[in-house]
Amino acid sequence: MNAVPLPRALDPCLGKLGIAAMNSNDLDAVLAMERRIYDFPWTRGNFLDSLAAGYSSWLMREGGQLLGYAVMMRVLDEAHLLNISIAPERQRAGLGSWLLQRLFELARGQGAARMYLEVRRSNVSGREFYLRHGFVQIGERPDYYPAKNAREDALVLERSL
Repeated sequence: MNAVPLPRALDPCLGKLGIAAMNSNDLDAVLAMERRIYDFPWTRGNFLDSLAAGYSSWLMREGGQLLGYAVMMRVLDEAHLLNISIAPERQRAGLGSWLLQRLFELARGQGAARMYLEVRRSNVSGREFYLRHGFVQIGERPDYYPAKNAREDALVLERSL
């Protein structure tokens, strides 16, 4: 599969955009961003459990500023993207594409042949983002996510790496 071309301004050789491993000392900043992005954010416990389980957890920074983060689980030849998030004021600028491409590279390097994720049915921009990056819908999980008045279905997406 061809990589999505990155805007020149996001070429990591031209700027200070980078990725680094997340650790528990980063969680205050990550949680503050998580709460700004989502109505039902991950908790500190969710992130701590992911770190303790050895999931691939990453921060995206420009200089020292946190711009986004991601958590990915790998089992055998499959990667499961559990969380990918970009600061609200920096969304729709190519940063999510840059981070997702790094995750593809990391997953391939760990032996993954496919990546899976769930996305809310109501998250139209998220679904479009993933489809642009080669994901296809392969199923649904009824009542998967908490919602304001009940539960919401998740769409299950897959992409070959």
